[in-house]
Amino acid sequence: MRHRDSGRLVRGETSSERATFLELFLDLVFVFALTRISARLITDFTDDERHILADLGQSLLLFLALWAVWSLTVWSTSWLDPEAPVVQSIVVITVVGAMVMAVAVPEGFGDRAPLFALTYVALQIGRVVYFDVVARGRPDPRESVRVLFWRGLSAPLWVVGGFVDDPAIRGVLWSAGVLIDYAGPLLGWPTPWLGARRLVGHLLAAEHLAERYQQFLLIALGEAIFVTGLSFSGSDFQARQTAGFALALASTVLLWRIYFHRAGRMVAAAISRSRDAAWLATDMAFSHLIMVAGIVLSGVGFELFITEPVVDLPTPWLVALLGGPALFLTGRSVLEYLVFGRVSRSRVGGLLALGLLTPVALHLPPLAVGAATAAVLLAVAAADTRRAHGRPAETPAPPV
Repeated sequence: MRHRDSGRLVRGETSSERATFLELFLDLVFVFALTRISARLITDFTDDERHILADLGQSLLLFLALWAVWSLTVWSTSWLDPEAPVVQSIVVITVVGAMVMAVAVPEGFGDRAPLFALTYVALQIGRVVYFDVVARGRPDPRESVRVLFWRGLSAPLWVVGGFVDDPAIRGVLWSAGVLIDYAGPLLGWPTPWLGARRLVGHLLAAEHLAERYQQFLLIALGEAIFVTGLSFSGSDFQARQTAGFALALASTVLLWRIYFHRAGRMVAAAISRSRDAAWLATDMAFSHLIMVAGIVLSGVGFELFITEPVVDLPTPWLVALLGGPALFLTGRSVLEYLVFGRVSRSRVGGLLALGLLTPVALHLPPLAVGAATAAVLLAVAAADTRRAHGRPAETPAPPV
């Protein structure tokens, strides 16, 4: 049960679980950040194909760093009182830092790598230190120690990686840093002398955390719409480009429909019913990370088949055209398991269909691949509707 500590830093029973206007303001920064990631990915796919895997890996690392900043902020505001001045100041600090990281993204593996790395480390460590100092160690200094221990392990990798001249070495160092940053919450922040403990699971505001995950997914869908509209508005409005625009919009609607069909609407209820809310919430963060990555990649695919609908398909483009929807369905399958303890056959069938499409898609133009992918998503959404017809709403049954 949630409560307030003596310093009124922890959410109380009567505090609203809706996202504050300041938190929504923070999301605007991440809208911009996702547009920079998408622009970078589009460049990755349309520039020199010889380095496509390295380029995609670099964009992925930048995206994962941004998500780590956002997710730690969301976790904090889901158990701390968002109206407390110290919490609000941390969100403002995050707005500034995340904006600096976002503007550095296009050259995040080049000239602006030091700026990106130093800002990331300063945010991840500085926010925790600032909170501990201003809040005088309340409500539990051990939680800060756990986070600082793990951030301290990854910080040298990020800083050194930001200043090395070789992008390959930078990629290795930053990959190790990302693994450490994500292993901490996944393993429960195990720390010498303190052991492992998932942070403040009994204090989490389930509805707030669920709403924040849902809002970020909608941000990703909005970014896909932005890419779609920008691509089509800059085209010649020819028939093939118009068809690509229609397919992109239809696919975006289907992604929205598939997410919010039952499981996507019951995240809060599942967290509330869980025997280990912190464990479940952590895994839900990873499932949403996978889905958001899939949506961003799908949006890049929309750009490709709108602007170049009938060119000979470059093989790497399949990573966006088929890989984006596949990533989304994978993350959605994980979410469904976390909410209901099972995975629908339609999810598995959709992933199998996308896999079977791969060898065929190599011989099709981008627009045809986009149409085939939209058909798979439509089949998944139709199966969801058919299965739900005439049945009572399913009760969440999280596996933990």
